[in-house]
Amino acid sequence: MAPSAVPVEAGPTPAAKQAVKTEKTPVQEKTPLQAISQGVCLPGIPIFSSYDKHRAWMLAHMAGAFRVFARKGLTEGMSGHISVRDPENPHTFWTNPLGKHFATLKASDMVLVDYEGKVVGGNTSRPANAAGFLIHSAVHKARPDVTAACHCHGKAGKAWSAFGRKLEMINQDVTYFYGDAQAVYNEFGGVVLEEEEGKRLAAALGPKGKGMILRNHGLLTVGGTVDEAAYLHTLMERSCEIQLMVEAAAANGIPKIYVDDKAAEFTFRMASDPESLYWEFQPDLEYEREISDGAFEK
Repeated sequence: MAPSAVPVEAGPTPAAKQAVKTEKTPVQEKTPLQAISQGVCLPGIPIFSSYDKHRAWMLAHMAGAFRVFARKGLTEGMSGHISVRDPENPHTFWTNPLGKHFATLKASDMVLVDYEGKVVGGNTSRPANAAGFLIHSAVHKARPDVTAACHCHGKAGKAWSAFGRKLEMINQDVTYFYGDAQAVYNEFGGVVLEEEEGKRLAAALGPKGKGMILRNHGLLTVGGTVDEAAYLHTLMERSCEIQLMVEAAAANGIPKIYVDDKAAEFTFRMASDPESLYWEFQPDLEYEREISDGAFEK
């Protein structure tokens, strides 16, 4: 669904119309969100007048993301977590309580922990996931630009992770993970219960990573909003499913045709900016709001 970059020429002033044209009129490129919007442009990511309002909005979207994950089959026992950096105290982050089904989560269920794993606020009636804390705290420490991180044990993600390989550029949508935006962590050592493994995992993601395949484990995605990270996770999971389908067909002798680098880079540039990825998640979030009557926002 990547848009084309459509240049917009500035309209000439009356004086300019009368002047002899000696050079081309300056051209201004549309933003990716403007380019995909035919007519009035979709609004940007909301800005809030207080930390409290920002936090309430963020936690509601976080709870909605968990319900989207549940509907898409990304639950596996107590595994899986989302973390979101607090807007007021960026050394702390919100995460889900251990042992509660994604489909039942509400904004008020979330637990606030610091970088050392200490519960410092939110819902204190249940613990957070210790393995999840080590993964997410390492990512948040290494990447100040990361507001949210998502990790789940989805079927397709686990299956493709067995190969320890990046997803290939075999269709338009997977180009959202083009180049340095995709990484692989090839040092699986069991459940992450050691701080050093969390650090190695964050280092593997790198400074530009948006999605990572954890060998023999699952998937991890990050974003500037929980909406971006959540959409990228559902996209990466689906991309693993498509990759497995293509591999099965290729094993029967059907050749693959890859997206060339120039087209992949262009699509990535025009579709993977924070505002576009934020909006990619809104249809799923709105659907969850409709079917639950907004229960997750409480």
